[in-house]
Amino acid sequence: MKETIEILAGIVAVIFIFAPHEFAHAFVAYKCGDATAKMAGRLSLNPLKHLDPAGFLLCALTGFGWAKPVPINPTNFRKYRSGLFLTAIAGVAVNYIIAFLAYPLFLTVFLYAHPATEAASYAVMFGYLSFGYIFLFGLSVVVFNLLPFNPLDGFRVVESLTREINPVRRFLKNYGKYILIALVLESFLCDVLQRYTNLPYVQYFDILGFYLQYFARNILGFPITAFWNTVFGLPFNLTLI
Repeated sequence: MKETIEILAGIVAVIFIFAPHEFAHAFVAYKCGDATAKMAGRLSLNPLKHLDPAGFLLCALTGFGWAKPVPINPTNFRKYRSGLFLTAIAGVAVNYIIAFLAYPLFLTVFLYAHPATEAASYAVMFGYLSFGYIFLFGLSVVVFNLLPFNPLDGFRVVESLTREINPVRRFLKNYGKYILIALVLESFLCDVLQRYTNLPYVQYFDILGFYLQYFARNILGFPITAFWNTVFGLPFNLTLI
């Protein structure tokens, strides 16, 4: 039963992460002058419009994944550079706000929900895990998408800040996806080896996993946990998740 609840909580978390993320891209692009996403039916909070099956499953199981990219045409932006930049960061900005709102809900369930029956304990577990996963997965998606590799949002930020002849930009555009695939595969292999072997140092070679966990929890997550821990009367550096 616990495994089923964990899976369901992961699915709920992915929906709350990816649907607003992609909607934010579409909404900001539309406000900046590009109606491409709206005409493609992507200016919507309906998860079915945005979820990619493979990316959805990967995120539900591991905490990082992807959705269907929102189509945009930067040439339609009233101001090319600012439109491209704002559209690129819109998704991760929304994810960070959602993580900020999910953590106090996680704390509320963790501290104050005291189930009296077995059925209630399952409901509490579902709420506890759902809000916790929304917080953790949301931060992981922020960090993952800010990687400067094509086709992630981080590369769009690079595009908005550099000229087309920039050699770094060209390299990231041409080879970024291959670097990204290599990092994902390497992380997956390290995870498998760590689970099914006794090799003690495998975790230190998981480049993507370390990047996601360290920056998501310790860098981006710390201001959120410190603020809400203080509000709830807890030590600001207490780690509950």
